[in-house]
Amino acid sequence: MSIKQSLKSALAGLSMMVIAGAACAQEYPSKPVTLIIPWPAGGPTDVTMRAIAEAAAKHLGQPIVIENKAGGAGTVGPATMAATAKPDGYTLSQMPITVYRLPLMQKTTWKADDFSYVIHLTGYVFAMFAGADTPFKKWEDVVDYAKKNPGKVTYATPGAGSSLHLGTAMVAEKAGIKLTHVPFKGAAEVNAAVAGGHVMLGSSGTSIRPLVDAGKARFLNVWTAKRVSFLPEIPTLQDLGYPFVIDSPWGIAGPKGMDPKVVAKIHDAFQKALTEQPVIDTLHRFDMVPNYKNTADYKAAVAEQIKIEEELLGRLNLLKKP
Repeated sequence: MSIKQSLKSALAGLSMMVIAGAACAQEYPSKPVTLIIPWPAGGPTDVTMRAIAEAAAKHLGQPIVIENKAGGAGTVGPATMAATAKPDGYTLSQMPITVYRLPLMQKTTWKADDFSYVIHLTGYVFAMFAGADTPFKKWEDVVDYAKKNPGKVTYATPGAGSSLHLGTAMVAEKAGIKLTHVPFKGAAEVNAAVAGGHVMLGSSGTSIRPLVDAGKARFLNVWTAKRVSFLPEIPTLQDLGYPFVIDSPWGIAGPKGMDPKVVAKIHDAFQKALTEQPVIDTLHRFDMVPNYKNTADYKAAVAEQIKIEEELLGRLNLLKKP
């Protein structure tokens, strides 16, 4: 074979490889996609994420299979994905901010840059509430009781190191009181514990509203910048004299090293899902609103959030030791 013929063969082979590679990228997804929800089934994140996934699946062209993997204040699922899943776009996870908070607090098996951030979706409205069988009608009642009975007021959150845990610790510190933390795996468990009288207080999202309406719990405060429209009589932390606004934005990500073309396909499917009325209605049910950020903006927001977390944890003396 002449040099010219060899060169032609090599170029032809290279062209076939390029075409095959492009075809593979275009073929994604060719099978169902697994979406990890790192919270128990039935909670607000689970319900909203399932609605978003159902809508996104239509645009993606493949089913999205939900896998609940709760624990570690929402970090077990993403950590497992980072450690075991291929970066091929077939395993994704909801990403609570605890995923990049916990590595600042303790030694972990993952880092914040062990993920391919895809799209930012929404966030929670946080609140504190008391069980109906407690003497607490308003937050000031809690402060008065806790000052007389240090450590006897128990409160539930969706996990140690969660935004609810740290937020409550900040409020308690500012109020000069000591509360006893009881961690659970998600909001559904927190709500049940408060309504059942197993703990005195809960710090979580507003998914407890049906139990409040049923007379089994009472809202004490909300953690938003302004009072929320459906609870106009409930004060914000700032109304009560605490200089805090605490929320918890979230999106979805895959393992580190995903093909940008695959990331773009997933992004586009979930972006379209956010505009669909059933998704908007489900978010509204849990007092969330679409809060879209594209891939680049989401990465930037994560980096900014890490700076905020470092400052907060430093104030609370919770940063891990060097």
